[in-house]
Amino acid sequence: MDNGTADGASNGDSAHTDDAPCVNGHAEDPAGPYAGGPWRNYFLILLDRIPTPIAVCRAYGEVLIANPAMAAQWGTVPGQLRGRNLLDLFEPRAKAQLDRLIDALRLGRRSRYPIEVRWRDATDGTEREGELTIDPVGDPSVNPPALLALLRVRESAPQPAPRAAASPVEARILTLAAGGATTASIGTALGLTVDGVNYHLTRLARRWRVQGRTALVARAYVLGVLSPDSWPPAPA
Repeated sequence: MDNGTADGASNGDSAHTDDAPCVNGHAEDPAGPYAGGPWRNYFLILLDRIPTPIAVCRAYGEVLIANPAMAAQWGTVPGQLRGRNLLDLFEPRAKAQLDRLIDALRLGRRSRYPIEVRWRDATDGTEREGELTIDPVGDPSVNPPALLALLRVRESAPQPAPRAAASPVEARILTLAAGGATTASIGTALGLTVDGVNYHLTRLARRWRVQGRTALVARAYVLGVLSPDSWPPAPA
């Protein structure tokens, strides 16, 4: 029950449906129309290999089967999710979205319903966000239907490194300094006196807490003031 397959059963007995849950007297098998013969095995093998987190649930949220990608969100195996409720695993961000799904199921509608959810990552406890797409599936004569839940994990893009505050004049000075220009030649290029160039370099050194021109240029690259992909040096 706690192995790595979608239904938590060993390969040898995965085709058995004797213990399949029932709804209104109808055998409810997560494989749906593929429940008979070898098709059930094919369905479960396919489910195992799909990288998208997927679960098949009862209408009120109890998990019948889950694939490894879904179980991985909780640091476990598919069999350990069977019998748990989706609402215990995911927290809807907007109750109105959940209410809309409940009303639709009560009225017998079969549409696809997106629900924004959040949950705690099993590996480091950080809060994750994503979208559960709930799709009623199965024989239309069976009411309420089973639910196919697909999770789209919203990957949080890494925040760009904060750019250091550098005025256009400071960036030009650093660019020329990175190319090996002397203080005098920097002043000539920018229309500044030697003292004016040194004034800007000293202010930058104090702001960034470094000493010496070499360290100042290196800091400018680390902070994103100078482009790391350009030669001759250029502002980022």
